[in-house]
Amino acid sequence: MKNYRIIYALTVLLLCQVSFAQDKKMSQHVVLISVDGFRPEFYLEEKWPVPNLKHMVKEGVSATGVRGIFPSVTYPSHTTLITGSYPMDHGIYYNSPFEEKGQTGRWYWEYDLIKTKTLWTAVKEAGKTSASFMWPVTVGADIDYNIPENWYLDSSYGKIKPMRDFESPEGFLKEMEEEVLGKLNDKTFNGDYLNREDRIGEMAAYTLETYKPNFMSIHLFAVDHFQHEQGREGEKVYTSIAAVDRAIGKIKEAAIRAGLEDQTTFIITGDHGFVDIHSALSPNIWLVEEGLIEDKKDRGNWKAAFHTSGASAFLMVKNKGDNKTVEKVRKKLDELPSNIKKLFRVVDRAELDEIGADPNAVLALAPIPGIAMSSKTNGDILSARTGGTHGYYPDFKQIETGFVAFGAGISKSKTIEKMGLEDIAPIINELLDLNFESKEGVLYPGILTKTN
Repeated sequence: MKNYRIIYALTVLLLCQVSFAQDKKMSQHVVLISVDGFRPEFYLEEKWPVPNLKHMVKEGVSATGVRGIFPSVTYPSHTTLITGSYPMDHGIYYNSPFEEKGQTGRWYWEYDLIKTKTLWTAVKEAGKTSASFMWPVTVGADIDYNIPENWYLDSSYGKIKPMRDFESPEGFLKEMEEEVLGKLNDKTFNGDYLNREDRIGEMAAYTLETYKPNFMSIHLFAVDHFQHEQGREGEKVYTSIAAVDRAIGKIKEAAIRAGLEDQTTFIITGDHGFVDIHSALSPNIWLVEEGLIEDKKDRGNWKAAFHTSGASAFLMVKNKGDNKTVEKVRKKLDELPSNIKKLFRVVDRAELDEIGADPNAVLALAPIPGIAMSSKTNGDILSARTGGTHGYYPDFKQIETGFVAFGAGISKSKTIEKMGLEDIAPIINELLDLNFESKEGVLYPGILTKTN
C-alpha cells in the first residue's frame, strides 16, 4: 500500500509539473497592434521617440524587416495578418474593390467578404474571447468587443455614427465614453490630429483591464496619415509615432493594473512601409488613346481599365477571355518610349499567382520608387506629386514593415532578419493554443520560448 501511495504522489507531482510547464509556456492574452505605415527604422534607429517599443525590442524579439503582400496597402495586408493567407485566398484584394461602373468610394468593410478562416473565428471556436478596435474588414465580425473601421459615403454622418452603428455589443462605445474616453465627436476623435491615437489606446486599455479578452487586434493609423502628407521624414511623422508609442504604453499599463502582465503577449507590427514620391503616372490615359475606356466617371463603354491601388495599377478586362483587348494593351505598353517604360515594370499573371495577388487581374504595373500610379483618364501622362505612398511590389527595403514581440511566451533579445506578413498569424495560433492553420505562413519556433 505504501508503494502505491508513493507512486500516486509522484504521478500527481509529475502531472502538476507538466501542467505548470504548459501554463508557463502558453500566453493567456495576445495583444496584436498594427501600426499603419510601420517601418523597422522606428525601433532600430535612435532618433525616433519610441521608448516603449525600444524596451520591447531589448527584452523581446524584433525583425529587421517584414515582407508584405501585393499590393502593399492597408486592407489586404491586415487581412493577411489575421488569416495567414495571401489576397488570392482571403479575397480582400485591395482597399477598394474594383467596380465595373466606376469607383463609388466603397472599401472592403464587411467581414463576410473574407473567404478564409480568421484568428477571431479560431478564438471563438476555442471558447476564448476577442476584442478589436478600428481593424479593417470587421463590420459584422464575430468579435465579442468590436469597434470596426468603417465610414459612410455620405460624409454628413461624420466619423462617430458609423462606429456606433456597427459596434458590438450595443452600447459598447457609450460605455467607454462614460468610463474613460469622454464624449467622442469629430473634434475629439480626429485623424488630422493625434487625439485619435490616444482614444484608441484608451479603448483597448479599458477593455483589456475590464473584460480581459484573450485576443485583441488594434489598428493605429496616424503614422500612415502623416507619411502620406509629409513623406517619410516629415515633422508630424515623429510626433505621430510618439503618439503610437504612448498608446502602446497605455495598453501595457492596463495589463499591469489588471494583474495580467506575466500572461500577456504584445505583438507590434504593420501593413507596409513608405516611399517618398515625386511623380504620378496615369496608365488609363493610354487606354483612352486606344479606345478601350472612355474619359468618364463610369468608364463609359469600356473594355479594359487599370485599377489603381496605392502606387500600383492592375489591369481589368470587362469580358474574361478577351485576348484581343489584352494583346492591344500589351502592344501599347511595349511601344511606349524608353523614358516612360523605365518608370515601371509589367508584372505578369504567373508572378501575380506566385505572390498571391488578385486572380481577376490580367497583369499589373509596378512602378519604381518615387513614382505612383494615378487613376486619371485625362491630362498629362506624368504629373507632379508630393508626400509619400505605398502599394509597391514588396521587393525592396523601404516598403517593408516591422515586427516586435514581447511578453509571455516570447524569447528575449533575439533578432529575426526577415519574415513575411503571413508568418504572424501562426505565432498567435501557437501562443493561444488555437486550432488554426495558416495556408501561407510558417511558425518560426525560435521566436517563442517553448513550442510543442
